[in-house]
Amino acid sequence: MLITRRLEFDAGHRIPDHRSQCRHLHGHRYALEITLAGDIIRQAGDPANGMVMDFSEVKALARQHLVDVWDHAFLVWEGDSPIVAFLASLPAHKTVLLDCVPTAENLAQRAFAILDAVYRDTYANHLCLERLRLYETPNCWAEAIRG
Repeated sequence: MLITRRLEFDAGHRIPDHRSQCRHLHGHRYALEITLAGDIIRQAGDPANGMVMDFSEVKALARQHLVDVWDHAFLVWEGDSPIVAFLASLPAHKTVLLDCVPTAENLAQRAFAILDAVYRDTYANHLCLERLRLYETPNCWAEAIRG
């Protein structure tokens, strides 16, 4: 069985080598779809009975480990030294340093790696992160798939 939970957050970034507008500082309203695979829990009396995982727990874990970290932050490649220096000059600025350029593809891959370690088989129902889709805009997204 597959279940999916969608969350949204706002973040800024730039793609330093881009030939068009994305080389400038800008932001997006990102949407994140987390798809988990697992068996339906069949344990009478258990609050998760009939579920793969409670959607509120999917949300809480995603917020704790990823969304709250990236929300209203500037996601910047550590090699983008002029921007890293600029952001460091802003008192208490929320900056997330990455070891990759913050494209939708790299962010989806990074988010998958972070959340893959979070969603574990706690009910012996073979739970795992199957797919993560990160929308940069309503019409553009990157998808990381277990494979």
